[in-house]
Formats: sequence, C-alpha cells, structure tokens
Amino acid sequence: METGTRPIINLDELEFMRWDQRFTHQQPPPHERYGADVADIGRKIGAKKLGYNVTQIDPGKSAYPAHAHRINEEMFLVLEGEGELRVGDQRFPVRSGDVCACPPGGPETAHQFKNTGSGPFKVLSVSTFEPVDVIDYPDSNKTAYGVLTTGPDGKPQLKRGIARNDGQPGYWDGE
Repeated sequence: METGTRPIINLDELEFMRWDQRFTHQQPPPHERYGADVADIGRKIGAKKLGYNVTQIDPGKSAYPAHAHRINEEMFLVLEGEGELRVGDQRFPVRSGDVCACPPGGPETAHQFKNTGSGPFKVLSVSTFEPVDVIDYPDSNKTAYGVLTTGPDGKPQLKRGIARNDGQPGYWDGE
C-alpha cells in the first residue's frame, strides 16, 4: 500500500462520476439504453489484486453491455434498489442484499444488470484484477482485450483494443 493511503472508505464518502465522463476517450453510450454513475473504490484505498467500485444505474437502463470476461471473475452485491441480472440467456430478479457471482467463461457467463425499478439501483462490484483480460460482447459480436501496465508516471495504465470480424468498431457500436 502506498504511504499515506487510507485503507478504508465509507460509502457516504464516494465520489460518483457519470460513466461517459470517466472514459472520455471513448464514444458516448446510447443514452436510451445505458446510464450510470460509477465511484471508484479499489485504487482509492490501495487495492492491488482486486478492483472494486459502486455503480448506480439509472431507472430503466443498464450500465454496460452484456459481456463475459475470459480471465477475470466478478462478484456483485446489490446495495440498494431492485433490478435484473442477465447471465447468458437467463434473467434473474435481484434486490438489495443479493450477492451475485459472475465467473470467467464464454457467452453462457455474459452478464448485465438493468435497473427495473423507479429509484436508485446501486451495486458494489468486486473483481479480480489480472493484468490481462479478454472480454466478449455476444450481442454485438465483439471481443475486447485489456492490458494493465505501468505508465511513465508509475501509475497503472490500461491499454485496450476492440475488434469485430467486420471491421474495427467503437465500444458502443451495435449495443
């Protein structure tokens, strides 16, 4: 842990940022289907091998496209509200207090949350933080890769790419 890093943060101290403001280097999501605010936790408290954040998903929307990690595993804890968890071809209602496992795999593990309620839907996400991952997006026939490296300033830097058989798509193309 870096000197001076406090290993504790309270949920009321989180700083939420609109998803598309966090990733300004990417095209914006289709706002009719996607909308969320994300608060980083892991890096703020000095995590090295796990990534964690809280995502607050807008009513009637999802935060991310359905996706399956080939390497990293994710666990989710629903903190507030009610929604739906899609895993592969199945859909499960979820509510505050539910814990959900999303192990690595293929299309059968592709997962996506949707806020089916009219109020806040907050989810704590915890994932392994392997330096290389491959992510499949079955709805849009895309595959992405991410490689975590160290930047010139000594801070973590994510390099990523995305591809589809019919050309080089943007992240939100086809979603």
